Amino acid sequence: MAEDQQTAVSQESIVKKTRVKKAPELPILERRNWLIHLHYVRKDYESCKAVIKEQLQATQGVCEYAVYVQALILRLEGKIQESLELFQTCAILNPSSPDNLKQVARSLFLLGKHKAAVEVYNEAARLNQKDWEICHNLGICYLFLKDLSKSKEQLSLALQLHRQDLSAITLGKIQLQDGDTEAAIQTFMQALQLSPENTELLTTLGLLYLQNGMFQKAFEYLGNALTYDPSNYKGILAAGCMMQSHGDYDVALSKYRIAASSVPESSPLWNNIGMCFYGKKKYVAAISCLKRALYLSPFDWRVLYNLGLVHLSMQQYASAFHFLSAAISLHHGNASLYMLLAVALTNLDDTENAKNSYKQAASLDQ
Repeated sequence: MAEDQQTAVSQESIVKKTRVKKAPELPILERRNWLIHLHYVRKDYESCKAVIKEQLQATQGVCEYAVYVQALILRLEGKIQESLELFQTCAILNPSSPDNLKQVARSLFLLGKHKAAVEVYNEAARLNQKDWEICHNLGICYLFLKDLSKSKEQLSLALQLHRQDLSAITLGKIQLQDGDTEAAIQTFMQALQLSPENTELLTTLGLLYLQNGMFQKAFEYLGNALTYDPSNYKGILAAGCMMQSHGDYDVALSKYRIAASSVPESSPLWNNIGMCFYGKKKYVAAISCLKRALYLSPFDWRVLYNLGLVHLSMQQYASAFHFLSAAISLHHGNASLYMLLAVALTNLDDTENAKNSYKQAASLDQ
């Protein structure tokens, strides 16, 4: 009986010994990686750099993860060139990693070296052909290189790999640059499905519909944008513009008042406020607002045009001539400018130049 108990105890101790195994030793290259990661995600960069320094001393500078995180921290500190050199070191330590190449390309992009960034991104794409981020960033690089066809191609590929609103918004903006408004609207609609509360998208769509004369749809999208962000400056300005064009000057002014509290230095805002006062026949207030708009944007021909128009209404023909001449020197192709200038010249008894101005207006707009 006693022998049985002894054998049971000895077997139990053997089982315990087999259960309690020592944790495996981490290789020296990776021993502090968990601690580096912990400090980095907590944004405790000083402690992180101290651990990285210890790790690099222990491994003679060949710990890939430590170098990688150090490069990320340097980039956050604005030291782009130094971070690039460290990411290049990571790429040498592990040449089969597309992530290292992506970071090298990102640093090159931030340094404005877009051609070099394209080459590195293409190299990364050969290692991982189904990475939407590589395609998206290639599209951005080609956009900076003014190669719009390749940019659209890469952004479309990025959207096929992974539907992201960022890629769709960028693609839509390029389509607008190409003058393809219909395609841009379709792309922005796709982006809106991915991000239905994106106020920038809602405002952009509202403005596009407004330009195309589809006021009902424009009002709907701009209204949604203002529901999500009541202080959205672009949305307020566009909604106020619609009301102003329909003669609702007081409602438009109430909208502009909200916008003025958040962006008081906006030339288009003061231009619109001035034209609201003009619509209400408050000419002195209109000139005051338009001159503020001109101070904020001295080379905006539209503001000069409006100032000329208001001075004509006040029968101040010399001042009207001054502003309209300045507008024409900035923008030659507008028939209305020459027509208003002709009116000012007629009232200044300069018949010959008035005739020439009318001829110029007629040649621009048959």
